[in-house]
Amino acid sequence: MTTAWFSLRRRLLGLLLGGVAAAWLTTMVFSYIDAHHEVDELFDAQLAQAAQTLLALAGHDEGDDIEDLGDVAHKYQRRLRFQIWRADGKLLMRSKNAPETPLTATSGFSETHGDDGHWRHFSQWNEERSLQVQVSENHHIRDDLIGHIAWRLLLPALFGLPLIGLWVWLATRHGLASLDGIARQIASRAPQQLQPVVPASGPEEIRPMLEALNGLFQRVESALASERQFTADAAHELRTPLAALQAQLQVALRARDDKERDRSLGQLQNGLTRAAHLVDQMLQLARLDPESGLPNPQPVDLAALAEATCADLGPLILDKNLDFALDAAPGCIVVGQAEWLGVLLRNLIDNAIRYTPAGGALRVGVSSADGHCRLCVSDSGPGIPAHERDAVLRRFHRLDQGSQPGSGLGLAIVARIAELHGADLDLAANDCHQGLRVTVTWQRGA
Repeated sequence: MTTAWFSLRRRLLGLLLGGVAAAWLTTMVFSYIDAHHEVDELFDAQLAQAAQTLLALAGHDEGDDIEDLGDVAHKYQRRLRFQIWRADGKLLMRSKNAPETPLTATSGFSETHGDDGHWRHFSQWNEERSLQVQVSENHHIRDDLIGHIAWRLLLPALFGLPLIGLWVWLATRHGLASLDGIARQIASRAPQQLQPVVPASGPEEIRPMLEALNGLFQRVESALASERQFTADAAHELRTPLAALQAQLQVALRARDDKERDRSLGQLQNGLTRAAHLVDQMLQLARLDPESGLPNPQPVDLAALAEATCADLGPLILDKNLDFALDAAPGCIVVGQAEWLGVLLRNLIDNAIRYTPAGGALRVGVSSADGHCRLCVSDSGPGIPAHERDAVLRRFHRLDQGSQPGSGLGLAIVARIAELHGADLDLAANDCHQGLRVTVTWQRGA
C-alpha cells in the first residue's frame, strides 16, 4: 500500500491563496453588482433630468417650428438621442441621430432591442400634456463604464495575488524552517542517541508531537536498558551453572569407580535440570517484556485454572507430604490470557512447594467479594522479610534461604503477568506470622 505524502508548505500556500482569491472574487462580484446598480441609477437620473430640461426649453418655443439639432463629435453624445412631440403627433425637435418615428410607445422608463442596438428610453409629458419628450441612451455607454469599473477591480487582483502568493510562500518557508532543523537533528542521530528533542526548539503547534516523540524515545531507551540489563544478568546467571556442569562432567570423566561416576552424573543431572529451569524462566520473561498489552484477551475461569494447575503439581505436593487445601469458589471470571495466568499460578504454587518444609501447610484460594476476584497462595515456609518484599520482585534477586535452588525470576515473572492483566500483587506474612501469603487481585471481569 502506497502512502500519500503531502507538502505542508504547498497545502498552506494553496489554502491561504485559495481563501484570499475566493474572498477577493466574492468582493469583486458584490462590488460589480453594486456598481452596476449605481451606474444604472445615475444614468436613469440623467435621462430624467435631460427630459425635464428639454420640456422646459420646448415649452417656451411651443409655437415655433424647430429644426433638427446638429450632431456633436463627443463619443457619449453620439449615443444619446431625443425627440419632442406635440400632442397632435407632430415632431417638433429631434437630435440628428434620432429617427422620425417615436423612440418608444411607453411612458416612463423602457428598453428596446433592435438592429440599431440596445437602448434605454425615458418618455415624459408636460403638465398640460401638450408636449412629450423622449430621451434614449445606448446601453453601450453603461456597458463601457461597467467594464471599466470591472477591469479596475480585477487589475489589483492580477498583480496582488502573485505578490501575496510569494509573500505567503516566503512566510511559510521561514515559519516552518524549525521543522526542517528538527528533522535534520533526528535524521543525523545514531541509533543509540535517544536523548529528548528539546520542545523549545520547535513552534508551539508541534510541541505535543515533540513531547510524544520524546516519550517514545524514553520508552525505547527504557526497553533497551531493560534488554541490556536482562542480557547482562542472564549471562551472569548462566555462567555459574554452566561452569558447575563443566566441573561435574570433568569429575565424572575422571571417576575412579562406578559409585563416584554415578554420584557425579546425578549431580550433573540436577545441574542440567536447574539450568533448564533457569533458561525456561528467562525465555518466559523475555517473551513477556516486549508486550505492552494482552494479545487477544479472553474470559478465563480462575477457579478452574487453579484446579488444573494444582492437579499438575500434585506429585510434588505428595512428595513433600504437605497439608494441602484448595478452596476455589466458582464464578471468578477474569479477562486475560489463560496461558500466562497458568504460568503465574504455577510459579506461585511451585515457589510455595519449594520453600515449604516437608509436612508443612499449603493453601490455595480463589474467592470473589466486593466486585473483585482474588487468588491467594499461602505457605508455612520461612517467608520473606518485609524489607525484602519489593526486592524479590526484581529479576535474579534471591534470598539466602538455605540450599533451595532458584533462579530469582519466578516472582519477577508473576509481577509482570499481574501488571499486564491490570491486577494488584501483594506479598505479606501469614496470619500466624510464619510463611508467606501472596495475593493477586483483579477487578471483576477485568
